[in-house]
Amino acid sequence: MDANELMGLFKRYDAFLEGHFLLTSGLHSPHYFQCARILQHPEVAEKLGRALAGKLKDRLSGVKIDVVVSPAMGGLIIGHELGRALGCRAVFTERQEGVMTLRRFQLAQGEQAVVVEDVVTTGGSLLEAAAAAEKSGAGVRAVCCLVDRSSGKAAGLDSLVGLLKVDVVNYKAEQCPLCAQGLPLVKPGSRTAAKAN
Repeated sequence: MDANELMGLFKRYDAFLEGHFLLTSGLHSPHYFQCARILQHPEVAEKLGRALAGKLKDRLSGVKIDVVVSPAMGGLIIGHELGRALGCRAVFTERQEGVMTLRRFQLAQGEQAVVVEDVVTTGGSLLEAAAAAEKSGAGVRAVCCLVDRSSGKAAGLDSLVGLLKVDVVNYKAEQCPLCAQGLPLVKPGSRTAAKAN
């Protein structure tokens, strides 16, 4: 799948939104990728999981992946589909008292993991999920996402593999021209925004 085909899918399923959005990172943006609208269709979700696995092929050459780890909520479905494509199980992290943990699952010492998220802007949730996997004894072999909107600025994620890389603008709340215009702010994500870095 190339970038045009992927953007076409987001537009076809009304998953590329334009307006004034509050991102989970606390940043504001005129664009929002609502992956749930695409991933609700199992046949498309499976196709995206296979495409992401294909993009990871060179990085994972010769390595048997035991588990895919994804942060809830956004990474759940793509994590499941990536696990299917890689032939391994898929687990998820969740916040417990503000800390990302593998509350429902156990990873064995030395298991090889891939960590996946739906959309990455600052990479906070992805890094926390990777840290939870490593704390459990797993080796994180790759970090990836469906949509990389970080513009290479996600600290600690130099090796991030994104199925779709897009260059979209993000603003700190106090510097947001959309706020200055008085446009209503919408928060379509799955959790309350964290303070922006």
